[in-house]
Amino acid sequence: MADTTSSGPSPLERMKSYVKTQKGFILAAEIILSFIILICYAASVYGGYTAVAICEMVFTIIFFVVFMMELDKQFTVVSWIWSDLIRACVGALVYIITSLICVIGGSGDGARIAGGVFGLIAGILFAYDAYTVYLQLKSSRQHQPTSTDDRV
Repeated sequence: MADTTSSGPSPLERMKSYVKTQKGFILAAEIILSFIILICYAASVYGGYTAVAICEMVFTIIFFVVFMMELDKQFTVVSWIWSDLIRACVGALVYIITSLICVIGGSGDGARIAGGVFGLIAGILFAYDAYTVYLQLKSSRQHQPTSTDDRV
């Protein structure tokens, strides 16, 4: 018979412990908000804005899994911190723009206005995520040793 003991924690335990971290909590909140926005936009008369929520939710889920499973330490070909910064900045920008459009032009469509309000909240959350990643980048650059090579 095969041995069923695992060498590490189960994925569910990893997820529970990762959500307790600041980054994990922010990513989980982004996923939940994107899902709520997806539902609001899908219930709206104008369903075209669902693509924004779907794309941002999928990208956030990918980064959540990568960071939760610590795959960023195994796949060093990709600069995960820069990719995460770009993801958060684009998410903040896209959510704020589309949400303003939905809130301003959504008269008579309550689902579109609700999606716009949640989108503004998500835009602020994505901007905060980008700010925390920026601070992390800034602190990692200050702690890198400088070259002491005397060659010209």
